[in-house]
Amino acid sequence: MPMRLGTPLPSLEGATEWVNGEGVSPNDLKNRPLLVHFWAVSCHICHEVMPEVVSYRDQYKEYDLQLVGVHMPKQESDTDLEKVKKDISDYGITQPMAIDNLHKITEAFQNQFVPAFFLFDAEGKLYYRAAGDKGFQNLKPKIEQLLGITQG
Repeated sequence: MPMRLGTPLPSLEGATEWVNGEGVSPNDLKNRPLLVHFWAVSCHICHEVMPEVVSYRDQYKEYDLQLVGVHMPKQESDTDLEKVKKDISDYGITQPMAIDNLHKITEAFQNQFVPAFFLFDAEGKLYYRAAGDKGFQNLKPKIEQLLGITQG
């Protein structure tokens, strides 16, 4: 069963490796909104939406939105760390990126999809979750709603 809205942020422990940091502690994320983004190198939709996801890092910086990526392999070839690191470099991803080859973080989030997006409020409670390109279409309005940004 997928995580319900209001669920506390699960642990981000269990990554086989971290890129762009040594991991993320709960203290790093306290009192800050957070977007956790699951993706895989073999996922076509992940590649299509990645530039916009990465742009949120700068677009919402003044609102203190934190981004953490989780690379969740969907097939054996996705565990090729060099491929993952090439995508991280090619897309200019500078936020912490967990390599979750053992699916420990994936299981903690009760996630089975890529791309998948989990948006948490400053209290660490799940505010919104979505998967795929259809879910992604609703992500930016939900981020702005969470951050109190009004359209107009």
